[in-house]
Amino acid sequence: MKIICVVKFVPDVDSFSYDHDRHVLIRENSRLTINPDDACAIGFALKMKKRSPDTSIEVLTMAPTSVIPLVEDILRVGVDRGTVISDNLYAGSDTWVTSRILGRYLSSADYDCILTGSQAVDGDTSHVPAQIGELLGLNQISCISRVEEDRFNESSALVDVEDDRCVTSYELDMPAVLSFTTQSGYRLPYVRYKDLKKNVTHKLNCLSNADLGFENEEVGLQGSLTKVTRAYTKKFQEREQLVVGTDSKGVDTVFNFLKEKRFL
Repeated sequence: MKIICVVKFVPDVDSFSYDHDRHVLIRENSRLTINPDDACAIGFALKMKKRSPDTSIEVLTMAPTSVIPLVEDILRVGVDRGTVISDNLYAGSDTWVTSRILGRYLSSADYDCILTGSQAVDGDTSHVPAQIGELLGLNQISCISRVEEDRFNESSALVDVEDDRCVTSYELDMPAVLSFTTQSGYRLPYVRYKDLKKNVTHKLNCLSNADLGFENEEVGLQGSLTKVTRAYTKKFQEREQLVVGTDSKGVDTVFNFLKEKRFL
């Protein structure tokens, strides 16, 4: 089975900056991290690969080239291929233009299923997965909290979608675009210490507009139909700080924390 995970790297909440004149996030010099929902999509794909080792996983992203080390770390946990689409012409692209760029690559790619996150923490529009589905003529469903793993295959998938009122099950014909939420519980594993320096450059493919062939006026701010009229800073809840000692109780606390976060 061939799975493509379409992911986004978002600015770290402590380091992002915003261009108030153009109403766009400045990503080039920001510290980036993978969007949480998208990490769940990769986590699910890796779980399926563990069940069926012949499963092939590709991670696709449109981002500045500064994300390449982050993509390399994803390759180090078992993903087979990484594709980074990056071009200065694409800076400021809205969700529609972004979907068209990703869709052009995907239209010539080989896949049985496309996995994404449902929302991005730096935008929250949820437009891109649905727009990719529309451009490719595929079924698409967001807010997936569970996949029936024994019934996930090249022909169909059975998924649960959870909202404030209920959980609804859907069966979709494949190929389809399946979009996860963090409530799914799937996790992107950390790179093992022994693999931190593993050379994965042969698995990485970088593309630009020279490869995709858009006209200048079709992409970036010039091609974007969506105009931002107002922006605001999202408020984040402050996390409780826990201080431990070097005694056995402190050691147990740290050990349990690392085990819970899957470092161990």
